[in-house]
Amino acid sequence: MKDYLIKALGYNGQVRAYAVSSTETVGEAQRRHYTWPTASAALGRSLSAGLMLGAMLKGEDKLTIKIDGGGPIGAILVDSNAKGEVRGYVTNPQTHFDLNEHGKLDVRRAVGTEGMLSVVKDLGMRDHFTGQVPLVSGELGEDFTYYLVTSEQTPSSVGVGVLVNPDNTILAAGGFIIQLLPGAEESTIAEIEQRLQTIPPISKMIQQGLAPEQVLEQVLGENNVQILEKMPVQFKCQCSRERIENALVSLGKDEIEDIIETEGKAEAQCHFCNEKYQFNKEELEELKEAAK
Repeated sequence: MKDYLIKALGYNGQVRAYAVSSTETVGEAQRRHYTWPTASAALGRSLSAGLMLGAMLKGEDKLTIKIDGGGPIGAILVDSNAKGEVRGYVTNPQTHFDLNEHGKLDVRRAVGTEGMLSVVKDLGMRDHFTGQVPLVSGELGEDFTYYLVTSEQTPSSVGVGVLVNPDNTILAAGGFIIQLLPGAEESTIAEIEQRLQTIPPISKMIQQGLAPEQVLEQVLGENNVQILEKMPVQFKCQCSRERIENALVSLGKDEIEDIIETEGKAEAQCHFCNEKYQFNKEELEELKEAAK
C-alpha cells in the first residue's frame, strides 16, 4: 500500500483528525541514513508527526521540527510541508538499545528527556512562528501531544509508531492526531478517551493492514468519521546539484581556489538525505569563474 494521509472530521464536526501510513517513507529514511532499530523508531515517529503537522499547513507553507532531549541519539531534525513531503535525520543514526520493560524499542532512552521539542513554521511572512516545549516523555507521541496542547492551545492526542524487521528494514509506520474543536461535548470527549485506552498501538494497526481511514474508525468509531481529503506522502529532499553549486559559488573565488590547490576536488553531502555531490577540478574552475 502506497503511503498516504487523510484529513477528517469526527462526531459531526466536534473533532478534527489526521491519520497517516508512512511505512515506505520511513523505510526510505532508514535506507538513506542506515539507522539502527531504536534510531529508526525515533526518526520514524518524528517523520510521521511531521507529515501530519505539515498537513495542517496551506499552499507553500512549511515547518521544521527539532527534538533534542540530550540522549545518545543526538538531535532529530525534520522538515515537512503542506504537500505531503517530508525529510529528516538523526545526529547519531547507529543508535540501538535492548527493548524496554514493555518489550518495545527504547525510544525514550535514545532521545532523552532533558531537552526541548521545537516547531518553526514558515508561513510565507517576514517572521516565522516558533513554538517550543520541554520534552515530557521522550517517547515522542506524548511530546507532540504536549506541544499541540501547550503551544497551539488545541486539546489533542497524538499516536505515532514504528515496527522494525530483524534486518533493520521498516515493517510498519504510521500515526494519528485527534483534536477537539470548540464546542466538543463532554460525552464525545469521554468516548474518545475510552477508545484511546483500548485500541492497539498505531504501529500494530498499520502492520495488520489497516488503512488510515480504518485507523480513525478504530479511534473515533465506525460511524463517526467524515473523510475530507486524501493525499499521498513521501520522503523528498529539496537538495540538488544546482543548490550545492550556488553554495560553493557563495564561498567566493579565493575559497574555491584554495579548495582546488589543496584538494583538487570537492564533495558535499546533504544531511537530510545523505546524497553526495562531487565536483572535479574542471567543475571547480568553472564555479570559481562564476564567483568572480
